[in-house]
This record gives sequence, C-alpha cells and structure tokens, in this order.
Amino acid sequence: MHRLQTPRSQQYGWIFFWIALSVAAFSVFWLMAKKMSPTPPKSLQMATGVEDGAYHQFGLKYQALLKQHGINLILQTSSGSVENLTKLNEGRVDVGFVQGGLGPLASAAHTRAANFDAQDEGAAQATPLRSLATTGHEAVWIFSRELNLSPGLGALKGRRVAVGVAGSGNQTIALELLGNYGLLGEQLAPLAGTELLTIGGLAAAQKLIDKEIDAFILVASVNAPAAQKLLNTDGLRLASLAQAEGLARRLPYFQTVTLKRGSVSPQLDRPSEDIRLLSTTTNLVVQEDLHPALAYLLLEAARQVHRMPNLLSRAGEFPSAQGTDFPLADESTRYFKNGRPFLQTYLPFWLANLVQRMALLMLPLLALMLPLVRLLPWLRTWRQSRRLYRHYGELKFLEQELLTRQLSSTESAQAQQRLIRIEQDIRNTRFPLDFSDRVYTLRQHVELVRSKLATPGS
Repeated sequence: MHRLQTPRSQQYGWIFFWIALSVAAFSVFWLMAKKMSPTPPKSLQMATGVEDGAYHQFGLKYQALLKQHGINLILQTSSGSVENLTKLNEGRVDVGFVQGGLGPLASAAHTRAANFDAQDEGAAQATPLRSLATTGHEAVWIFSRELNLSPGLGALKGRRVAVGVAGSGNQTIALELLGNYGLLGEQLAPLAGTELLTIGGLAAAQKLIDKEIDAFILVASVNAPAAQKLLNTDGLRLASLAQAEGLARRLPYFQTVTLKRGSVSPQLDRPSEDIRLLSTTTNLVVQEDLHPALAYLLLEAARQVHRMPNLLSRAGEFPSAQGTDFPLADESTRYFKNGRPFLQTYLPFWLANLVQRMALLMLPLLALMLPLVRLLPWLRTWRQSRRLYRHYGELKFLEQELLTRQLSSTESAQAQQRLIRIEQDIRNTRFPLDFSDRVYTLRQHVELVRSKLATPGS
C-alpha cells in the first residue's frame, strides 16, 4: 500500500531545497570571487637601483609604508632603469622605477621629432606595462673640475668621462647627449682619445673629487647621494647648458629646470648663479594586471614619499599624471581625478578591500537572485498545489480500495492513520487565501472517507 509522506519529511524536503540553493549560491560566489575580484597578493617585487642611489632609498620608504598595511614589498637592486625595464617586461617584478626616455611613448615622440616615420600609437599602447605616475625630476648633472661645459659638451673630446654603470638609464642618456655633440662615432664608440668610464653613483663622484676623471654625467634626483655629494664639494663646476632649451626640443622626453642661485647653500652662495639643467622624470611603472587595490596603495605611498618640495620642484608637484613614458594606468586616472578611494580613506586597507570586494560580488549576485526571489512565491504555490493534489490522489486511491475489496482490521487502522496524517499536514501548512476552498473541500473528502471506513460494506 502506498505510504503517505509525513509532514516531517515534507519539512526535510524544504531543508534539502534550501541547502542545495545555498550550495549553488556559494559556488557561484566563490567562482566570481576567483575570477572577478581576487584577493590582492600579500607581497610585491620592486626593482629599484644601486644601493647608494635615489631609487633604492625611495624603495625603502615605500617598503615601510606598505608594511603598515600588511604588504611585503621585496626590493631588488639593479644597475638602473634599463635593467628595471627588462625585469618588468619579463615579468620578474611587479613594480619598478624607470627613467624618462625609455618607455614606448617617449620613443614614439622621439622618432617623430627626428622626422622618421611616426610609430604606430597603438603599438606604444600595446605594452603590458603601465605608469602609475611620474615621481620627480631626474636632472642631468654635468660636473667637471676645470672644464667650462656650459657652452657645450664638445670640450669633453679627449677627456675621461664617467657616464654611469653599464645597462643603466644614466648611461643611455649620457651617450645620447654625447652623440648629439658629435663625440661618438659608429656603434656609439667614443672618438679617439675620449675615454668613457662605465661607473656611476658615489664611486664616480669620488673619482671626480680625487681628480681621476675629468667629468661626470649624472642623471639623478637632487636627493640622490651622489648629487648631494657633488653639489656640496668645493672646486667643482656644474654646467649650465646654453643649448638646454634646444636639446629639450630635439629630445622630447627632456624638459628644462633651473637650480636657483644660492639654493644649495645661501651662506656659501652655492651655486653662484642660476643653473639651467636638462631634466627627465622618473616613472613608477607596474604590470598591467596589478591588483587595483595595490595600485591605489602604491599611489598613496608615492604621494607621501614624493610630495615634499626640493631644490627642483614645488610642494605637491609630484606624483603627477603628466609626462609619463608609458600608458597611464586606469587606477591612476581615477586617483588623480577623484583622489584616494572612499573606503581606503576611512577604513584600514584590508577591511576596505574586503568591503569593496564584497560589494563588487554582491551586485551581480543580487542581479541573479532577484529573478529567483520573484520566482519563490510561484514555487511555493506550486508546491502547495502539488501537496493538495497528492492528498487528493491518496484519498482517491483509498476510496478505490474501499469499493473493490473488504479491508482487514490492520489495513483499516493503517488507513485511519493516513487520514490523520493528511489532516495534520493540512493543519500545519500555511496555504494562501485563494486555496481556502480547495483546503475545505479536501477536509470534507477526508471526513467522507473516514465515514466509509467506519461503515464497512457501505
């Protein structure tokens, strides 16, 4: 004989339904979290420069700031910008400092200025690297002991000149300048008698002070240890290039800045006149797929590290979205337009990121759940209708049994129990008002079958 489903089993059915729905929702949520809004990594690799250079000193400050937010910034020293750019292109680091003039946008501008065929702007945009900002001026400091290099660098012919370590952006720019003054032959070889030394930083500065070389072309921040050492050493001459504006037009990644008279030391009147310098800018370059939360964190660190004024820039001039050598990151566009993200302004980094990720994930989930929520009333009505029809089917089956044969006392007792269960199920179920007539009719049929059971043979 068919066994009637009890109210308890009906309740379990709903429990299983909600468990299945919850598992499905969690699975969708997990997949979206992995694909759409992954958790930011806990560590980053950063390419800086030589240990006694400005890049590495900046990197140490970034490291301390990111550590406050639970991010481990691992610093990788290098020979300079060229090696940093290689590491970035090969994906060995996530972020690095790159000197102006080395990126695809600067290269495209350079070729156009030199009247070659213009490079495809789309090719420049196709790089997997993005610039978060420019972080400061990198002036071209041309120091010598006895030579007057302000009229031009032609006086370096036949001299010993330090141009920066091999593979550095310093060396690249130094060779570019020397080439423009006709001091390099084919394949960038120096003219006979001119000796180019591939040393830089404090080592080259000391050689100039010790009169072991005649000049040093240093491309660095004004805060770089080598620049500070040379600026504060007696007996050295800093070139104020007469052709600075022309060179900036010829090499578009350059601009001109002025080191004002007495800015190094008013007491010593150092320098004793305004010095015109060529300058490029430092790019803070990241991988295109860097997590947005980390991009904003790096931008905020850049603001704290580079916002202060120095001898070549005003307060708040850097970091800047202007003059980047790489396509500007989307996060940078929003940061410089709207400022720091709202949540990161008022919440700790990890909590702001969690709330942002949850909001990002909940919006599409709500869009998916809304049709389901609208479907639930219909589903509940359908299940209640199905329950009523099933009870009607059981009553019909029981009536057929009564019409076709005589039930035993055991079977009659089981039938009575089934009728009681049907009544309990109806009593424990909340049916909509429009089901009232069907529920009332079902109860009448239960009483009718009960009366037939009470009068066998009727």
